[in-house]
Amino acid sequence: MANTLTSAKRARQAEKRKERNTIVRSSTRTAIRGAMDALKNAADAQAKDAYNAAVKALSKAASKGAIPKGRASRKISRLTLLAKKIKPGAVQSPKLTK
Repeated sequence: MANTLTSAKRARQAEKRKERNTIVRSSTRTAIRGAMDALKNAADAQAKDAYNAAVKALSKAASKGAIPKGRASRKISRLTLLAKKIKPGAVQSPKLTK
C-alpha cells in the first residue's frame, strides 16, 4: 500500500502503463505470428501485407516504449531475413529511421 499521495499516484500510473504495454506486446506478437504464417502459406500479396503490418507493429511498440528498440530492430531484421528466404520477391527491406 502506498504511504503518500504521490506514491499512490505513481502506483496508479504504473498499473495503467502495465496494462497498455501488455496490450501492445500481445498485439505485436499476434502480428508477428500472422506474418510468419502468411510467409509460409499465403500468396505473395497477402504475405507482403502481413509482413508490413508486423514491421509497423514492432516499430510502433518500440517507439511507445512497450519493448526495447534493440529488440524490435532484431525482430524486424530476423523477420526480414526469413521473408527474403521464403518469398524473395514479396518483401523489401524496411527503411528504419533513428
